[in-house]
Amino acid sequence: MKVCVVSGGAQKLPACDIALFGFNYLGEVDYESELTGKTDKFEEAARLSRANGCTVVCGCKTLSRGALRKSAAVADRGKLLGITDMNHVFGGEDYKSGAYLGLYSAGGYKLGLIIENDLYFPEGFRALASCGCNIILAVMESAQGGVPPLLARAYAYLYGVPVIMSAGNIAFFAETSGEVASSNQQITLFESDVQNNYRLVSARLRGLEDEGRADY
Repeated sequence: MKVCVVSGGAQKLPACDIALFGFNYLGEVDYESELTGKTDKFEEAARLSRANGCTVVCGCKTLSRGALRKSAAVADRGKLLGITDMNHVFGGEDYKSGAYLGLYSAGGYKLGLIIENDLYFPEGFRALASCGCNIILAVMESAQGGVPPLLARAYAYLYGVPVIMSAGNIAFFAETSGEVASSNQQITLFESDVQNNYRLVSARLRGLEDEGRADY
């Protein structure tokens, strides 16, 4: 699987399966303006995916009846697949939270989306990994002192799913082995082998006793 992370504007992309754009490409998207035809930013993402024959994921800020959210739009080969919103909003932030995990099937792969604050809540990563994601894409406005790459690396290792992150003008790639790579180029191409490696893990739980049987 080849994933292209773009920190600059839209341009001709290298051959890839997925192109990941940060928040600086679509900017703010007003749903009312989109529906009335005043703007066509989501359609722009769809056209970009068709022109490059790949899946396109674009971070954006969406406005709906005065409610502002951090979101990501997903398009595949000319078709808009959906919009996923950030689920966790910290106190003092002027955003509204979403309600669902970002899980998409596109180009023969299962993609998981993590948006900004959701990175700090491991249950989202674990749920996406349990759903069989081949890769998890994270969209951040910035790397915020190096903590997000550290978390991405830990999640990739713990849950066995590669993580690719767009954080401002920096791209990060965390492999399941614990290796991490970064780039500040406008276009960065990462390549990852799609694998489904599982390890059997057993545990002893107290309770749920089978009558007449005890384990020591």
